[in-house]
Formats: sequence, structure tokens, C-alpha cells
Amino acid sequence: QVQLVESGGGSVQTGASLRLSCAASGRSFSSYLMGWFRQAPGQEREFVAGISKNGGYTRYADSVKGRFSISRDNAENTVYLQMNTLKPEDTAVYYCAADSSRSRVGPSTHTDEYEYWGQGTQVTVSS
Repeated sequence: QVQLVESGGGSVQTGASLRLSCAASGRSFSSYLMGWFRQAPGQEREFVAGISKNGGYTRYADSVKGRFSISRDNAENTVYLQMNTLKPEDTAVYYCAADSSRSRVGPSTHTDEYEYWGQGTQVTVSS
């Protein structure tokens, strides 16, 4: 089992950058595929970015490709989401999630595949 705590959210202007962190406690962080999701008011939770267990493979939603970057530090049990050139449509609560699958090599884009979730951190981008 793993517990996840996000931090780094805030209120920024269009074009600014933020870096979200997700600290994991528990055992064997490096055995989890990790993902970032977000949920805006009145909308479903959506995939933002995911990373493989050793960090060698990443995938992104089209809406953030080229602006966001996911990374992980298995020694520090932390996954990051660097968000650049933020837009008002990026406003949402951002969640990190962990998938313990032993069969999947790459991160899933589906919320159902992730067993563990953090409490979320708010990101607000104003124009």
C-alpha cells in the first residue's frame, strides 16, 4: 500500500509555471506506475501525464504535450509535474495516483487502473 500527498499548487497568471510534487510513503515506490490527473468543476477527472516505474517512459494528454513534464525520483519516493506556459483551461484540482500493476509496462490513461490517490492540490490560472 502507498499513501500519496500532493503539494505545489497555487494561483498564477497565464504563462506562468508551477511544479507539483507528490510524495509517497509506504513500500516499494519504484514498483508503481504513476500518473497525474486533474478535475475541473463539473467535469470528469482526466489524465494529464504518466510515467513508468523506472522513469524511462512517459505519456501525456494532447492538451499538455510540450508544456508539462512528468518525472520521478525513486530514491526520494516522489513524482513531479512541471507545468509551463499555464493557461486558464489548466485550472483544476490535480491528483497524483499509483498503479501497482505487474503486467503493464507503461502508465495507463484510465482512472480505473489506479488504486491509490492523493487528496489533490488546486491549480488556478487567471488570464
